[in-house]
Amino acid sequence: MLSKESKIRVLENFYALDYVFFGEPLREVASCCPLIKEDYLSVKGALLSVFIEMLKLVEHTPDEIEGNVNTSYLREMARESAASARQAAHKVVMTEKARNDIKMELRQTIEEGTEIDIPRLVEERIREKAFSLAVDNLLVARILPESLDMNALNQFEGKIIEDSYKILRDNLSETANLILDSDE
Repeated sequence: MLSKESKIRVLENFYALDYVFFGEPLREVASCCPLIKEDYLSVKGALLSVFIEMLKLVEHTPDEIEGNVNTSYLREMARESAASARQAAHKVVMTEKARNDIKMELRQTIEEGTEIDIPRLVEERIREKAFSLAVDNLLVARILPESLDMNALNQFEGKIIEDSYKILRDNLSETANLILDSDE
């Protein structure tokens, strides 16, 4: 069973994911395709379900929150945590290792494809990498110091949860990119 504080963190992250990808709530994002937004919400829900299982597995024990938490307070916390996650992701994307990883991915994609818009492909790969890192910072990095058993992720069940998390995180990043691209 999750503590009240863990449940609040899940709700905060529900809002924060939109701020990570779009800088605003999803309902305020202009998009040509409501079905893509619906897909985004489905994947976000699935990702947060896996995140809840991760919280249970690592025995998440955040500091107690005093007082009531309302929607405006949650949204403010979400904006701040999303900004922090984006900033940390930006720092990592700018490292030489991240650049080399992106170059390697680009080479593979170019070798596989025929007609490719290289500048657009570069932009997409950088954005996907930054989004994935930001989501990892938002969801996983924040729970590390607040958990009693992070080694549980190295066990069989933890590896399954982690693999599911990565698949859903990447799918969410791709869907967010589709929304952003449909806005252009």
